[in-house]
Amino acid sequence: MREELPKSQWAALIPHQGAMCLLDSVAHWDDARIHARSGSHAREDNPLRRDGRLRALHLCEYGAQAMAVHGGLLAQAAGGRAAPGLLVSLRAVQLSREYVDDLPGLVDVHAERLLAAADSWQYAFRVEYRGELLAQGRAAVMVRP
Repeated sequence: MREELPKSQWAALIPHQGAMCLLDSVAHWDDARIHARSGSHAREDNPLRRDGRLRALHLCEYGAQAMAVHGGLLAQAAGGRAAPGLLVSLRAVQLSREYVDDLPGLVDVHAERLLAAADSWQYAFRVEYRGELLAQGRAAVMVRP
């Protein structure tokens, strides 16, 4: 298991840049899973906010970004770079509240790789706040050569 990584050590591995890079740090990761943290849900400059609020549905993007970071870290550890991917489906998404922008502090973003083929990835993700499950689901990404 690899331990805490600040954003500066992984941000260049993913296409999400600037305020759209929603994760703040990687708490730990291994070959199958990643645990990231973020406080961007409460930031006024979060680009996903509408009318000053952030819907819990947008936590799916947090899960997808954790997947991207995980893929980038795995590729980097193998001496390469992850191919770009396109999020093609979300399944079994469950949300426990409508909005999340009023939660102070950090959320924990977990993603677990279920399948890694040459042309696709599948992950399960969950986002928690102080032990409360905010969102969970599965996501599939098609890898572009």
